[in-house]
Amino acid sequence: MSGSLISMAFMTGLMGAGHCIGMCGGLVGALSLSEAGRKGGWLFHLLYNAGRIITYTFIGAVVGWLGSALAYTDQFKLVTRSLLLASDVFIILIGLGTAGMFTWLNASNLDFTGPMKAMTIAVQGLRRLPPALAALPLGLLFGFIPCGYLYAVAITAAQSAEVTTGALMLLAFGLGTAPSLLIFGSATHWLSGRARTWMLRIAGLLVAGMGVINLLKHLRLMGWLS
Repeated sequence: MSGSLISMAFMTGLMGAGHCIGMCGGLVGALSLSEAGRKGGWLFHLLYNAGRIITYTFIGAVVGWLGSALAYTDQFKLVTRSLLLASDVFIILIGLGTAGMFTWLNASNLDFTGPMKAMTIAVQGLRRLPPALAALPLGLLFGFIPCGYLYAVAITAAQSAEVTTGALMLLAFGLGTAPSLLIFGSATHWLSGRARTWMLRIAGLLVAGMGVINLLKHLRLMGWLS
């Protein structure tokens, strides 16, 4: 079952390309226009994305560890089980909302642009740094940019209650997001608005699918399903 979640996390990142371009496209553009970005070329962006994916993997390991430490302790069994079921339903609703079934809740509603704007301004400090020194640290930092899809996958990773599974899920998600950001300059030409909409809907269904998988798993653990 963890293999299915990891695969779905990758596909969520891949299908969420339209959201990635909209959310982080300005940042990637700023990186490309900075002196370090121009000099570094593809190497700069590869190192930047490597740093971002490392941060995602770290987040996955941390939330997986937290899940393993809290989710199944006898002292908080009733509370943690209630939280697990509530978070499963929350993820399912986010996924269905992102897929277009309703508008009051979706992954985009979980984004907070303030930190990203501040980070975009900070890119100006790259002008005097060599690409190899600037790219990886920036990727590590910008991996913490608030993102609805990241939250959804991270919550699902925490529910796995396993450090390895949590890390692999966020690693897979990060790898899935990489292509859209690496080819951002050309992607805007061949990804129409309609194509992005359908990709986001598929990503929403994948998020909901991860929620359903975990909901069924947790109901079985609680003895409510055979």
